[in-house]
Amino acid sequence: MIKDITIGQFFPGKSPVHRMDPRVKIVLTMVFIIMLFVADKIWGLLIGIAFTVFAYAISRIPGKMILKCLKPIVPIIIFTAVLNLFFIRTGKKLFEAGFILITDDGVNTAVFMVVRIICLIVGTSLLTYTTSPIDLTDAIERLLSPLKLIKVPVHELAMMMTIALRFIPTLIEETDKIMSAQKARGADMETGSIVKRARALVPVLIPLFVSSFRRAEELALAMECRCYHGGEGRTRMKQLKVSCVDFVAVAVTVVFFAGIIVINHLV
Repeated sequence: MIKDITIGQFFPGKSPVHRMDPRVKIVLTMVFIIMLFVADKIWGLLIGIAFTVFAYAISRIPGKMILKCLKPIVPIIIFTAVLNLFFIRTGKKLFEAGFILITDDGVNTAVFMVVRIICLIVGTSLLTYTTSPIDLTDAIERLLSPLKLIKVPVHELAMMMTIALRFIPTLIEETDKIMSAQKARGADMETGSIVKRARALVPVLIPLFVSSFRRAEELALAMECRCYHGGEGRTRMKQLKVSCVDFVAVAVTVVFFAGIIVINHLV
């Protein structure tokens, strides 16, 4: 399970999505999130699914990555489905046994919410899959640059966000190594009650925190040795430029968004 977490990973490529301006990708990702929450009909959500499939097809990201990014959130998906299934009591009754009541509204809402969460995770993961950490840092800094007028440390904020995102795969790999080492020493982390499993994680969390602080200190020392002083006076070798691919992507996104709005009013 730990190895299947792909959050923050970057997969180099030469697809049109990889060539897009990272600022445009961030903005379109936000528009995509809004698109999913604006869709209040199942047909509108199907347009969101079509947009997600189309984006992955253009980006040439392997389909197995979709399954990998969904595995960690399976418990959340199940929990959301159960809540909507058993706690929505409006609509036509489908099943009743004691205090358990399942209605058609509950089933529809459960399916709707599960599909929305899946599209949300899969669609937003495409941003980190196709954008390098350096490009992501520059894009966040450019988008937040107006905040410099109110003395917000935009560069430092963007750097912290990107470093945190970049080190997610590293911490996942470190966690897997620590768990394997503890299991080799006889630790049991897969059986027993929830309390017992939680206690079994203590020998994993302590080394993980120590390792994280050590990596943070090494990174800070490396940046200091390279005379890093923040964003003041910093130049960039690669300048971000909007190209025809970005305009096409914006146009396609607008078409899909308009389709959802039309369906919301017609269906």
